[in-house]
Amino acid sequence: MPDTDEAQLQAQVAKLTLADKARLLTGADFWTLHPEPEIGLSSLVLSDGPNGVRGTAWDERDPSLLFPVGAALAATWDRSAARTAGEWFGEEARRRGVHVVLGPTVNLQRSPFGGRNFENFSEDPQLVAEIGAEVVRGIQSRDVAATPKHFVANDSETDRFTYDVVLDEPVLREFYLEPFRSIVQQAGPWALMAAYNSVAGQTMTENRRLNNELLKAEWGWDGLLMSDWFAARSVDATALGGLDLVMPGPGGPWSGGELEKAVQDGRVPEDVLDDKVLRLLRLASRTGALGGRVHPTGEGPSEQARPVIRRVAAEGFVLLRNEPAGERPVLPLPADELTKVAVIGENAVLPALQGGGSSRVSPAHAVTPLDGLRAALPGADVVHRRGVRHRRLLDALPREQVIDPDGEGTGFRVEFLDEAGQVLSRELRGTDRLLWIGGTGIPAGTRTVRVRGQLAAEAGEHVFAVNGTGRFEVQLSGREVLDEELASDENASDPLADLIAPPERRFDVVLVDTDLDEQGHAPLSVLFTPPDTSGLVNVGIGHRAQEWDDASELSAALAAAREADVAVVVVGTNDEVETEGRDRGSLDLPGAQDALVSAVAEVNSRTVVVVNAGSPVLMPWRDEVPAVLWTWFGSQEYGDALADVLLGSAEPGGRLPETFPAELADVPVPLPALQPVDGALHYSEGALLGYRAYAAEGVLPAFGFGHGLGYTAWEYLAAQDEGDAVRVTLRNIGERRGREVVQVYGDPVRLAGFGTAEAEAGEQVEVRIELLHRPDGPLSVGASAQDLRLAAEPAR
Repeated sequence: MPDTDEAQLQAQVAKLTLADKARLLTGADFWTLHPEPEIGLSSLVLSDGPNGVRGTAWDERDPSLLFPVGAALAATWDRSAARTAGEWFGEEARRRGVHVVLGPTVNLQRSPFGGRNFENFSEDPQLVAEIGAEVVRGIQSRDVAATPKHFVANDSETDRFTYDVVLDEPVLREFYLEPFRSIVQQAGPWALMAAYNSVAGQTMTENRRLNNELLKAEWGWDGLLMSDWFAARSVDATALGGLDLVMPGPGGPWSGGELEKAVQDGRVPEDVLDDKVLRLLRLASRTGALGGRVHPTGEGPSEQARPVIRRVAAEGFVLLRNEPAGERPVLPLPADELTKVAVIGENAVLPALQGGGSSRVSPAHAVTPLDGLRAALPGADVVHRRGVRHRRLLDALPREQVIDPDGEGTGFRVEFLDEAGQVLSRELRGTDRLLWIGGTGIPAGTRTVRVRGQLAAEAGEHVFAVNGTGRFEVQLSGREVLDEELASDENASDPLADLIAPPERRFDVVLVDTDLDEQGHAPLSVLFTPPDTSGLVNVGIGHRAQEWDDASELSAALAAAREADVAVVVVGTNDEVETEGRDRGSLDLPGAQDALVSAVAEVNSRTVVVVNAGSPVLMPWRDEVPAVLWTWFGSQEYGDALADVLLGSAEPGGRLPETFPAELADVPVPLPALQPVDGALHYSEGALLGYRAYAAEGVLPAFGFGHGLGYTAWEYLAAQDEGDAVRVTLRNIGERRGREVVQVYGDPVRLAGFGTAEAEAGEQVEVRIELLHRPDGPLSVGASAQDLRLAAEPAR
C-alpha cells in the first residue's frame, strides 16, 4: 500500500473552503470526481469492474479484457488465480486512466434464484473472503483502488432499492458482514460501496451503526465509503450516517449547496465533513490523483492476458459427471480418434460470456465453443446445429453482414442529430446493442440518433426487430417498414430496467430483387428518438432471414448427433436470464433445452453436456448423459478453454462454490424468500444457508458444495490436526497428472479451510491447510462437503 502523509493530507483539507469541501463529495458526472487544482487534486475516474474494467463508456471500439465472472473465479478455489485476475484488473485500469475499480462483488449467493449470483463468489462467507481479498490485493498492487460491494446484505435484486433486510445479529455478522470484515482486515481496500437496501430499518447510505460504529470504528477502516449509483436519498442522514461520497453527479442530495448549508446550519458538524474529505484525499493519494495521475497508455488490451484468461477459465470449469461409455470415461475426448463431432445448441455459437447489468464489458474478441473445437480438431468434421432457440431478443445482425454506407468498413454508421435534424457528429459502430449512459458519448444538443447500414441480404422473407425505449422510424430499401413508440415497463423501478429488459418490436419484411442493389445490399435506416439523452440510451437491431422452423431444426440436430462420434451439447442461460436488476423466476434452462439434451442422448450414447450458465439450473437429464461439464460464463477465451478441457490438454480444475439442487422443492431459500413483503425481506433461514441447510435437513443435492471431478483419482491417506492448520497426505492413484482441492470442514459441516495439491500419476504429496477459523468440534477432510474422507487426528 502506498504510504500516505496524514499530516500533509490534513493540511490540504484545511486549505479548502466549506464550499470546496462540499463540492468534492458529489461526483462531477457519472464516472468522475471533481478536481481541485489548488491542492494538486486531479479528477479521479471510476469504472465498473467485477469481471473487466469497462472505463467510462459502453463502446465496443474501446474493448476491455473479459475475465471469467465472479462465481467462475471462486470455482477455482485458487488464491493465486484470484490474485492474478485482480492484477490484470489493475493493469486494465491503469491503461484506461481509471483510479477506482468498482469491484469485487462480495455479497453472498443466498439463493440460486438471485439474479446477480454470477457476479458473486460463493454461498460460503469464508470462500468469498479468501477469493475477494486476493482480488483486492491484486488490483491495489497496481496503485488502483478496489471497491468491495455492496455493503451489506444486498443479496437479491427484487426491489433492491427499497427492501429492508430483517435478520438476527449473529447471522448478520457470521455470514453477511464476514466477507467485508475479513477483506477489510486482510487486504485493506481503499474504498467500499454502500448498498441500496436497508438493514434493520436503516438504509445502508444512512446506517450509522454499520458504517460508523462497525466499519470505521470497530474494524478501524480508513477508506472511502461511496454510494451505489443513485442510492443516496437524504442530506443530513447520509452525512451523519457514514457516507463519504455521493454518486453519480452532478446532481444528488448533497449538490446545489445542500451539504454546505447543512454544515452552516449546524445540522452536520464540519469535522464530519472534514473526515470525508480526508478519506477522499487519502484515496487520491494512494491512486496517484493527488500530486500526480495515472495516465492511460493509449494501447488496447494486452495480448499477454489471453493465455492467462484461458488458463483461469479452464481452472474454474467443474466436471460434474464423467461416466464410462465403453471401456473408459467419456472425457477427456480422444482427439486422434474423432472424425465427426456434432456441436449442438444456441450457446455454442452465441455463448453467454458474462451476465447482464453494470458489469458488462466489450471484449476485443470472443471465442465461441464452436470456434474453439474447430481450431482444436482441424482433422475432424465439426458440424453445428442450433437445435432450439431460447433467447427473448432476436439475434443481432452479424457485423460482416452490414456495410458502412460511407464506405469505411463494416458496421452501422451512427449519426447524432439536433432538434432541427442537423448532424452534430457521426461514428462507425458495431451491430450489437448500442448503449450510452449518463450522457457519456452523446454530443450536447442531441435529440435523435440515426443508425444506417447497407444490409447484405437475399430476396425473400425476413424478420427484423428493434429494441430500446423511444420512437423508432425504420426504412428499408427506401420504404417505411415501422413507425412506432416503444415504452419501458411502467412498473419497473430500477434505473437499469431498459438495459436489463428493453422492449422489443418484431416485424416481417419481404424483400424482392428490386429492393437490392447490384451487390445484394438493402439500405437500412433507423431513426431513434429516446425520451432523454442524458439517461440511458439503448438501441438494438435484430434480424433473421426467415421464419424459424422448430421441427426441422431439431430434426437436423438429431441427425447430426446420430452420425457423430461424439455429441457436444452446449446449453445454458444468458444475460437476459441472469442479470442485475431482477431475480430469476425459474431454475429451468430457458426454452426447450432440457428436451434437446434428452433427445440427443437418445441417439448418441457419447453425449457430453456443456452448461454455460452463471448460477445453478435444474438438470433433469443429468443421469441420462455420461458427462456434464459446468463452464459458467466463461470469458473472452471461453471456446479455447473449453476445447482444452474437453480434449484433455487442461484439467477441469473447478469445484462448486455453491450447492446445486436436485429438485426445486429442495432449495433452502426459495424464490418467495427473495420477494419483500410490505417492504421487509426476512432472512428467516438464519444460519441454514446453502450446504449447511442441506446437511441439517438431510437432503441430497444434485451436486454438493465443493464437488468437482478431475481426470485422475486421489487416495486420502492421513490428516493431522496441528491446531492452526491441518496437514493432509494424499496420493494420485490415476494415470495422469492432476489437481485436487482439499477441503477441511468442522462439525456441524462448515468450511474451515482449503488448499490445493498437484501430483503426477502415482505420486504422494502433502499439503498444509491453514484454518480460516477454529471450529469447536472435530475436523474432517475430503473432496467436498458431502465427500469427507478422513477425520483429522491430533498431531503427536
